[in-house]
Amino acid sequence: MALRMWASSTAHALRISCGPKAHLSPAFSLSRCFSTVLDGLKYASSHEWVKHEGPVATIGITDHAQDHLGEVVFVDLPEAGTSVTQGGSFGAVESVKATSDVNSPISGEVVDVNSKLSETPGLINSSPYEDGWIIKIKPSSPSELGSLMAPKEYTKFCEEEDAGH
Repeated sequence: MALRMWASSTAHALRISCGPKAHLSPAFSLSRCFSTVLDGLKYASSHEWVKHEGPVATIGITDHAQDHLGEVVFVDLPEAGTSVTQGGSFGAVESVKATSDVNSPISGEVVDVNSKLSETPGLINSSPYEDGWIIKIKPSSPSELGSLMAPKEYTKFCEEEDAGH
């Protein structure tokens, strides 16, 4: 109860609103109050994000996903050169609560893995969209990005999913 009151007063002081009429900057939106959804990314219903830049796409798990997982203690990473398929598992994230498969939002070949996660898996919690990225791939079918959710769609998806629990 004290934590909820602290969070509420902190949100008020920072002028953050979780209500449906929240006025948010265009750079981000909030879901479940403190879960961040970034513009410029595409999102899968399995809670992975992808950022496609030039010939490479960076993939990680969303802030929403890491929030539900809790403290991440281990990340199972694929090797560079591995092929991934859209919707297929390429690794796993283990937290103090559960182990969860990580699925690729698009198909391609792994060209880089975030080796920092082997030593510091908590980067997924502290920086899911920056330092906590998991793999970089060379997409084999960039058109698959069209089947993923835009930020507003993903925010709505998370809100509906949470309301069902």
